[in-house]
Amino acid sequence: MEVKLWNDKREREMYENFAELFAIIKATEKLEKAYIRDLISPSEYETECQKLIVHFKTLSATLKDMVPNIERFAETYKMDCSAAVYRLVTSGVPATVEHRAAASASTSSSASVVAECVQNFITSMDSLKLNMVAVDQVYPLLSDLSASLNKLSILPPDFEGKIKMKEWLLRLSKMGASDELTEQQARQLHFDLESSYNSFMAALPNAGN
Repeated sequence: MEVKLWNDKREREMYENFAELFAIIKATEKLEKAYIRDLISPSEYETECQKLIVHFKTLSATLKDMVPNIERFAETYKMDCSAAVYRLVTSGVPATVEHRAAASASTSSSASVVAECVQNFITSMDSLKLNMVAVDQVYPLLSDLSASLNKLSILPPDFEGKIKMKEWLLRLSKMGASDELTEQQARQLHFDLESSYNSFMAALPNAGN
């Protein structure tokens, strides 16, 4: 005896769409696992993944009233496809595109912190040249410089500039706000800043290239 899954054309279309959605999710899961295990090249993965994402978006838009929640659809049919659900629903772009975007953001973020460090070095050295030697003038500048140096992950914890700024901040914290650096202290601080700045520039990738 033949068992019909649908009663009319509309129901038949619905079940066919369900089957296609099921197939897209399963194919995406297999693709994600193949990529993670290096069984497929990044370019091949990206091309295939883009196709699946486009098909998925088109189909899920068609089925939005019948399948409002893809995670629930996957659970209902016991699909166990968490990687596919993440890629299709949460991310919406291939992993390769995601990684490039993350790398670009990281590079951009590092570049802005480097610029911040350079600015803080120059401001600190210039202020000493302008004879701004009171503790309440010097301390905030060195504090900003120390904070920006600590934000830059390419610098090791024992980087000369980090250590010297920490020592100077400790020394200044023991003085009164209106106290001023002696001529000798100001000269030493300027020397330490200049030395740390040169070390900082040398520590940057591709420095001098």
